[in-house]
Amino acid sequence: MLLEILGKEIENCARCPRLRAYTAEIAERRRRAYRDQVYWGRPVPGFGDPMAKVLILGLAPGAHGSNRTGRMFTGDKSGDLLYRVLHRTGFASRPESVSRDDGLVLRGLYITAAARCAPPANKPTPEELRNCRPWLERELDLLTGIQVVVALGRIGFDTYLGILRQRGVISSRAAFEFGHNREYAIAPGHPRLIASYHPSQQNTSTGKLTEAMLLAVFRRARRIVGT
Repeated sequence: MLLEILGKEIENCARCPRLRAYTAEIAERRRRAYRDQVYWGRPVPGFGDPMAKVLILGLAPGAHGSNRTGRMFTGDKSGDLLYRVLHRTGFASRPESVSRDDGLVLRGLYITAAARCAPPANKPTPEELRNCRPWLERELDLLTGIQVVVALGRIGFDTYLGILRQRGVISSRAAFEFGHNREYAIAPGHPRLIASYHPSQQNTSTGKLTEAMLLAVFRRARRIVGT
């Protein structure tokens, strides 16, 4: 219930005028392939299992993906790969996600992002990331069962470490180097952190990230939570 309330607050967030204007513009113009669809066009809340043991932290909604469908990693190439992997590792009930009403259910997993609005060129500013961080902090406080945080991309990785440092859990980020499938034990009583390349089309089309590489990340997460 509290996560649902938080989600409604996120949907109505207006802390970043540039991003709200951009998401509304994209929703109005639409891509030709989606001309007959009504775009979400506003901040996208996290979603998943409130009893989750694994948290995925991405970058931001895609302009014609989550900004269109209203659900994280839904409706674009990044999500196509991610949900196949999540289905293979038992975290998702379906291998694809096309809309927020398609019946997909996440089991033991919750998906969120460092920024909740689609940014131009997929690049939120440092100020916009700071504006959005309190939403993530509140999610972390409500998701009390999290044992593993999987950061998809450097921005998600740095955002999470920034919260830990601000809260005094770590004294410095120096010991945490970003790299694919790197695992870090943070502190007793805190989730383990796994870094992963983001499943963006740029990374997958160049071979920087393959399905096998992403599968290894979530198999590692599955082993850690032990279910």
